[in-house]
Amino acid sequence: MSNVSTTAAAAVAEDLAVAGAAPKKRKQRKAGSGNKQMTLGRAAAWSVLTVVMIASLFPVYWALRTALSNNNAIIQDTGSLAPPEFTTFNFQRVLGLGEVTSEEIQAAGANDVQFDIRGPLVNSLITSTLITVGQVFFCAMSAYAFARLKFKGREAVFTVFLSALMVPPIFALIPNLLLIRDMEIDLGIFAIDMGWLPFADEKSGWTSTYPGLVAPYILMTPFAIFFLRQFFIGISKEVEEAAVLDGAGHTRRFFQVILPMAAAPIFTLALITYVNSWNEFLWPFTAGKNLEVITVALNDFRAQTPGTTRPDWSGLMTATFIAGAPILALFAVLGRKVVDSIQFSGIK
Repeated sequence: MSNVSTTAAAAVAEDLAVAGAAPKKRKQRKAGSGNKQMTLGRAAAWSVLTVVMIASLFPVYWALRTALSNNNAIIQDTGSLAPPEFTTFNFQRVLGLGEVTSEEIQAAGANDVQFDIRGPLVNSLITSTLITVGQVFFCAMSAYAFARLKFKGREAVFTVFLSALMVPPIFALIPNLLLIRDMEIDLGIFAIDMGWLPFADEKSGWTSTYPGLVAPYILMTPFAIFFLRQFFIGISKEVEEAAVLDGAGHTRRFFQVILPMAAAPIFTLALITYVNSWNEFLWPFTAGKNLEVITVALNDFRAQTPGTTRPDWSGLMTATFIAGAPILALFAVLGRKVVDSIQFSGIK
């Protein structure tokens, strides 16, 4: 009897082991199938990302390829990915590095037009930096007031202020220009005559000056305030209450608590503001005719190309690539901050 019972027990144990192993094998097959699907999905995602990246960067490469080419060779060799008749003469001419003779310009197939991008580049750097620093600072304070300070009519004021997003900027162009022109503050050597405008008189005010170019944008914009306010609302009030227990007022809480926690959104807003300021054309073209920024200078350089001759594509692409280089460098430095801001939270 003992042998029979032992045999039966062994058979039952074997059946249980087989029954337990079957689900494990099924789980392993499912896990293997999931890994395979994950691998295929990731490969497809990387493929799409690679195509989008190439499509985005190819115009930048093509501008560089054109800038490093002889202007005559561009028309003759349009299908080559490499620069036809490689040359750095276009960078030398646009950046004003050394003297350039008319014979060298003609040999390069370019137009005999004097163009030095260094001045407009410096003007764009100054105006964009002033606008970015001022706008981010003042918008952060305004957003903090709308998010934390309690006063009567706060939500109504914010709604009215936010409705300014629906007003096209072109509506404020002429009023801003007249206001800047009639400024009475003496700017000394920065004041330049604005007589090219039909309605301008002997006063020039702030036209064609750095204060005049940055004045409409340096204080605040509705989008920037809305962007930062939404983040400030998400910050836990317990953090500020702890600072209040330490005797911190609104100013100290703003600079020592809120701003450090909002570093990622502020970097993102600064990057957006800088790019928009750098690309601005209509206001500098109208109010800064004698103080050209990079976008206005590129437009003037293109306009100087006679319509009956071959366009100076190499010179124009050289200036365009130089104009876009600071923005590319800015994205390379602050790109990680932008990604972090997408995933920000109130407390880290």
